Amino acid sequence: MSCPTMLLRALTLATLSLLGAEAQTKPQGKLQDAPPRLVVLLVVDGLPMRQVQSLRPQFGTDGLRRFYDQGTVFTQAHYAHAHTVTAAGHATLATGAYPQRHGVVGNEWLNRASGASVYNTEDRAHRYLDNAATPPDAGTSPKNLLLPTFGDQLRQQQPQAKVIGISGKDRGAILPAGHRGTAYLYRSETGRITSSSYYMAQLPAWVHAFNAKFNADRFWQQRWSPLLPAVAYAQSTPDDQAWMGSAGFGKALPATLGAGHEAPGPRFYTDVLTSPFGDELLLDFARAAIRHEGLGQDEVPDVLSISLSSHDYINHTFGPDSRLSNDHLLQLDRLLARFFQDLDREVGSGRYVLALASDHGFLDSPEARVQKGLPGGRVPLPAALSALNRHLEDEFAVKRLVHGLSAGTLLFDVQALQKLDAAAVQRSAARFLTQLEGMGGSYTEAELESSQPPRADQPHLQALRLSYFRERSGQLGLYPAEGWLYGSRLTGSTHGSPWAYDQELPLLFWGPSWIGQAVSTQRVQAVDLAPTLLRLLQAPPLPQAQGQVLPLPAPQRKQRPKTPPRAQAR
Repeated sequence: MSCPTMLLRALTLATLSLLGAEAQTKPQGKLQDAPPRLVVLLVVDGLPMRQVQSLRPQFGTDGLRRFYDQGTVFTQAHYAHAHTVTAAGHATLATGAYPQRHGVVGNEWLNRASGASVYNTEDRAHRYLDNAATPPDAGTSPKNLLLPTFGDQLRQQQPQAKVIGISGKDRGAILPAGHRGTAYLYRSETGRITSSSYYMAQLPAWVHAFNAKFNADRFWQQRWSPLLPAVAYAQSTPDDQAWMGSAGFGKALPATLGAGHEAPGPRFYTDVLTSPFGDELLLDFARAAIRHEGLGQDEVPDVLSISLSSHDYINHTFGPDSRLSNDHLLQLDRLLARFFQDLDREVGSGRYVLALASDHGFLDSPEARVQKGLPGGRVPLPAALSALNRHLEDEFAVKRLVHGLSAGTLLFDVQALQKLDAAAVQRSAARFLTQLEGMGGSYTEAELESSQPPRADQPHLQALRLSYFRERSGQLGLYPAEGWLYGSRLTGSTHGSPWAYDQELPLLFWGPSWIGQAVSTQRVQAVDLAPTLLRLLQAPPLPQAQGQVLPLPAPQRKQRPKTPPRAQAR
């Protein structure tokens, strides 16, 4: 490990040790005397709340219905930042703060000085713990996350607590696990679960055993068939639309995984994540982690974060309005029902808490929106940026002033900008971009950094400010017009804007010993999750969090915790 890396990690851990104990808000309701033995955070990647609400009548008797019937559901939860993507969302959920504080402004960003691309969990000092061929600069850790998570705070208070993150994506596992937890992630290169040398020198024996028996090869030639009759999907966009992308199994159901492939390999392993089988694999691994790590089996609270990645892959490929997306959520609902029932048996139904959220919402496919009479389209951003550079060259006599898009902002050549009137360059770029079809608006660096409240004629400015971190952001914030996305290829849809459809998320809680039943229309924020979970865990709050403890109703009567079938000493 290099000296700078050791110093950065030492500084991060020093920050963790200085966490204060002053509460941010008064506790709401009376908690059970003891905290839950296990908190399970489920993050369904790319799940907009409107999809949960619309499919609610088709949920099974458990699964997502458990939250509505026995827990607390916030129907008006949202992110307040602009660049609504996976890494920023997971970091926001885990830290209770927005990118302007935790620093994870996007899935990747451009280095302001060099223009080089930086991946959100990039760390060349650490390696993946598998045998897959990886580039010499590949590696991953939470190094770029600049704030502690709620799991870090728990382990600061109780070092024996276990905090584990699991995901189909590295960022979905690493960012919720934080600096003090342990992350396990699915690798589409191998179809197996691995980790990083940041956490351990080698994988535990139980992980090797899981990979030997339950790797993604077991889904070879498995069939994904619709769960319900065709009439149940009458409101969905039909399969096989021209604007949809295509996984290896096509773009219509029923579909056979492995179709078009000679044998299991990286493309097939990616297809697994673009199906309900990706969720099945991750939930099976979570079961193994609970059993082999003894989660929830003693008096010390533990945290298990499971980021289910398949919904995001499916929505990107086919759109959240598609039958494939809606069927996937119904399939996931049934998978969650079985997982919750296993938790009831393994941990005890009165001994753990569930929380379910999403890292961002999603835009319906623009073409599907247009068919419904709504605005929508695709902005060919590379062509737009080339035209912008030509425009700026004509005006300021400098070639390629714009390096590129950096986490929802435009990065200009810093050295070239120092020789010009930077504000004039930014204003000229803003005027040029906003007159292009599909562009919504843009703000200069001075507007992003100003502490003045946004004016009525400055929509989304505050959201862009919450996404802005000077060392990792460009000098011009921008966003697409409503219903539009960046990209000219016809591949489903995406997210990443400050519009409501990208900012919405489900925020659901269940835990009959601590949480009562309610469906709330109160407008709450994603940053409220971490403070709320810390309150349930009876751990000190995070001093840099921007959220508040949510008003979870107390249970109507105190439920006696059921003893799990076995207990395991830590």
